[in-house]
Amino acid sequence: MIKPDGVHRGLVGDVIKRFEQRGYKLVGIKVLVPSRELAAKHYAEHDGKPFFPKLVDFLSSGAVVAMVFEGKDIVRTGRTMVGATNPLASSPGTLRGDYGIDVGRNVIHGSDSVESAMREIALWFKADELADYTPAWIYE
Repeated sequence: MIKPDGVHRGLVGDVIKRFEQRGYKLVGIKVLVPSRELAAKHYAEHDGKPFFPKLVDFLSSGAVVAMVFEGKDIVRTGRTMVGATNPLASSPGTLRGDYGIDVGRNVIHGSDSVESAMREIALWFKADELADYTPAWIYE
């Protein structure tokens, strides 16, 4: 997901381009302003932590671009492409290393496990909102 800071800064195309250039298939995309309830569900694992309200406030503060990509080892490789939570600790060449400002404005969210990805996809998308197609030219 591209967070409100990334959308506001016009980084949507750059983020999508990097995943597509890596060979990942975009199967779901939508632009929305999340409700506080949706933002709280998204960050549910952090509920009760001191920074939880700030996460919810920020995610629901503006438009986000929710996306689902598919492809070989997408979660692990996607996390590498995204970079560390703190952009100052992210390597150059990662999305957060190149575009992030600080921990609270780090441009993008990427699921940290297949289980998290399945839970998060179900929060943001209905099954019929995901395209099912096979790009024969990407994988052998």
